[in-house]
Amino acid sequence: MSTATFVLAATSSEVLNVIAAFVGGLFIAGALVWAVQLGMRVRDRELPRPKAEEQPHLPDTGPVHEVREVREPDEVPHATGRERLLPHELHHAGSRRSEDQHRKRWLPGKSGSFGGGGIGNA
Repeated sequence: MSTATFVLAATSSEVLNVIAAFVGGLFIAGALVWAVQLGMRVRDRELPRPKAEEQPHLPDTGPVHEVREVREPDEVPHATGRERLLPHELHHAGSRRSEDQHRKRWLPGKSGSFGGGGIGNA
């Protein structure tokens, strides 16, 4: 075989690779265009956005403010004369309003957390 035959064989293989890559790119581009058109059709079928007058408004009394209160844990009642309490015998809240509503403050020099950078006195 001559060199010209090898060059021709190599060139035809490269041309097929280029054509395959081009066709693959066209397929991917077509799929993306189809996906965008499908998304636009789905979006057109959705309900319209609410107008400004349909938006929620503040109450006539003004904005609602949050209430802060100090809570303390509510003890779980003990089972008397039985092994355990059943779920329907427990109450719904895990805490209750504390009698003392003053916030607890950390002592000066204490970090309040493990490894918080305090001086290390116990």
